[in-house]
Amino acid sequence: MTMMQRIFDVQTSIQADKKAMERLVTLCDRYGHRLSGSDSLERALDWLERTLRQDGFDSVTRQPVMIPRWERGKESLDLMMPRQAPLAMLGLGGSIGTSRRGLVAPVVPVRDFSDLAAKADLVRDKIVLFNVPFTTYGATVQYRVKGAAAAAKAGALAAIVRSVGPTSLNTPHTGSMSYEDGIKEIPTCAVSIEGAELLQRLYDAGDKPLVRLKMDAHMRPDRRSSNIWADIRGSKYPDEVVVLGGHIDSWDVGQGANDDAGGCCAAWEALMHLKRGRWRPHRTIRVAFWVNEENGTRGAVEYAARVAATHERHRLLVESDSGVGNPLAVGITTKNETNFRAIEAELKPFLQDRLAVAVTNGGGGADVGPTGALGYPTAGLNTDTTGYWNVHHTPADTVDKINPDDFRRCTAALATVAIWASESDIAI
Repeated sequence: MTMMQRIFDVQTSIQADKKAMERLVTLCDRYGHRLSGSDSLERALDWLERTLRQDGFDSVTRQPVMIPRWERGKESLDLMMPRQAPLAMLGLGGSIGTSRRGLVAPVVPVRDFSDLAAKADLVRDKIVLFNVPFTTYGATVQYRVKGAAAAAKAGALAAIVRSVGPTSLNTPHTGSMSYEDGIKEIPTCAVSIEGAELLQRLYDAGDKPLVRLKMDAHMRPDRRSSNIWADIRGSKYPDEVVVLGGHIDSWDVGQGANDDAGGCCAAWEALMHLKRGRWRPHRTIRVAFWVNEENGTRGAVEYAARVAATHERHRLLVESDSGVGNPLAVGITTKNETNFRAIEAELKPFLQDRLAVAVTNGGGGADVGPTGALGYPTAGLNTDTTGYWNVHHTPADTVDKINPDDFRRCTAALATVAIWASESDIAI
């Protein structure tokens, strides 16, 4: 059977599979969130390993990884003046907590870091609100990550960040933040867009909003966890590996369905359809589930360290971590433009012509990045994220938000790239 016929058969099989989301639903509904360091993550990993072994892969590997353990605890944010009302909030991952009594202080909104500098005389001993509207994730997320340190430098007691997303139904977005050495650590949380706009309006009207912030957040000692991967061994070049995967951990709100159980399970389903065809690929094809992407990427670092130590050759590492909306493109990072043009020409009939998925130059992700830095090619599945950012890192990231047709198309795109990378001899 030719590579073209094999790809066409697998694409047809995947898009006709009405049970494609069964394992994704099981992972989300039975095990829930999978925050690094949590018992629910470890239970999900145990189920994942058992199921992969039952699937009959040629090998299943569980690599130990020590991961950070941040616990949210009880938390609340309440408007105290000019009236009393609870505000929807989520502490940011890695933040310290407040005292048991909480922190009561006026709020001073700022629109960006420059506005914070301009209001330096106003924010000392206050709580800074970074009320920054969403433009792109990369541009806006810096206030979530760096906001606490910037506010602390200005003498603020705490930082509140408008949720990093375009819309809201009073749903705050959590995510990781970081402190700076030598700068006082202050509590930080995210508030919903509605809450941020309310505080902004009150401030602009001269009402001097006063809030009480209470957070029990704290770090505990690192915990042993695992990366897991499973292989279909290659028949011709078994020591060359094609990897598909995503991160199995999530934040502790919602189910982490889009971020990133969907990407993990789409890669898993892609390999299951390759196995069902009773076909032995030329190169080894691997599905990988990395741990601790959300607040440390230690799984990615440990995986890369193993690759460096064993000199395991990676033909291509493909990450799926932008939700499982309609797939738009596969972005591939190559060594040069000539290689990309050859790849594009060979993949186009399979991806763009069959699935309306483009082939673009440049791609990867946080989990394949450390291994890519060793000189191995990386790629990323790029999807329509119109709905993704609305639920990203929120309690609303649940499996009912995933469209089964989109999920199957993502799976088909990943399977196509896996077969192509395994069979083709074009340099990447």
